[in-house]
Amino acid sequence: MRLLDRYLLRELLVPLAFCLGGFLIFWITFDLFNELDMLQSNRLRSGDIVEYYLVKTPEFIVVVLPIALLLALLYSLSNHARHHEITAIRAAGVSLWRLACPYFGVGLAASLILFAFNELWVPSSLERAEQIKQRRQEGQKNPAERQQERDLAFQNARDGRTWHIGVYDPASFMMLRPEVIWTLPDGSQRWLYAERAERVNGVWTFFNAREYRDNVRTNMALVPSLQTNRLARPQFTETPDEIRSEMNISRRLGGRGERNADVPLAELLAFLRFHPNPSRTDRYWLYTKLHGRLAAPWTCVVVVLIALPFGAAAGRRNVFVGVASSIVICFSYFILAQLGIALGTGGYLPAWLAGWFANLAFGFLGLWLTVKVK
Repeated sequence: MRLLDRYLLRELLVPLAFCLGGFLIFWITFDLFNELDMLQSNRLRSGDIVEYYLVKTPEFIVVVLPIALLLALLYSLSNHARHHEITAIRAAGVSLWRLACPYFGVGLAASLILFAFNELWVPSSLERAEQIKQRRQEGQKNPAERQQERDLAFQNARDGRTWHIGVYDPASFMMLRPEVIWTLPDGSQRWLYAERAERVNGVWTFFNAREYRDNVRTNMALVPSLQTNRLARPQFTETPDEIRSEMNISRRLGGRGERNADVPLAELLAFLRFHPNPSRTDRYWLYTKLHGRLAAPWTCVVVVLIALPFGAAAGRRNVFVGVASSIVICFSYFILAQLGIALGTGGYLPAWLAGWFANLAFGFLGLWLTVKVK
């Protein structure tokens, strides 16, 4: 790494650390004031509140990291421009694009961090935070009972199986009163009823199971074909993760959950494997969310593209100009991102364009402005 790269990185990472810490404190304080009444009504103690916000930190980092990176870039670039350092560097034969390589490296690293937080830690942290909020309420069910799903029904269109489950525990993968209906290649159907089912060595195993069959040619009533105390069905390929995605996304599609909430990529892909041919309105929502989820981490790279022309232009500017610029840019990006998602889920834009709309718009704008920098 060249001496210049080390210098530019140091001048960026120090304000980035301060901006990230400051924004995190601000965001946590703002959220605490908003939720203080709810936390008090749930009788949470000070230790519970500290734990609650520690658990929610990954969610806050996902929100504030692009903003902190933008402000740090504008600050460091403006500082270099004020002291004519960028002019001197370019006079030495270093192009603006070569100068920006350390910034793009930081942007790429931040994008990877954002992706990891979004997919690996934020979904579980949200569930954990909800459990902390409810832990002091009197007369509440225990945590295991709160997670149980009752009267769960879903269809695996990929493999032609329909499941009806009286009670499902996502933590232990225990099913009570499961019923499975599937169609064989000859057109006949099978019905499987059991007292309970468990995941044993990666295979769904049914206890006190009864299986019935029909015959499409004779149109006879159901005929018992099997009864056993223990029945393993390795051909039932539905995994607990796929069932979880079915539960979470079906709630949103059915209007029983927050439809605008983000959904992890793993859940979206698992749901699409179950339902390769969803309805038109569901397809708009699912694929727009999928592309939006893929585009979200790349915001940090787009931030570098948009900060270069704003921060590297020659001239002496007050530091507050960088703050004001970052606020305007973030607000504009947020509006475009929400507009793209709304148009995509409504079917007015292709899903890929809707999900990447803000990134493409700001990316091309940043490229164009950077080329015009003298």
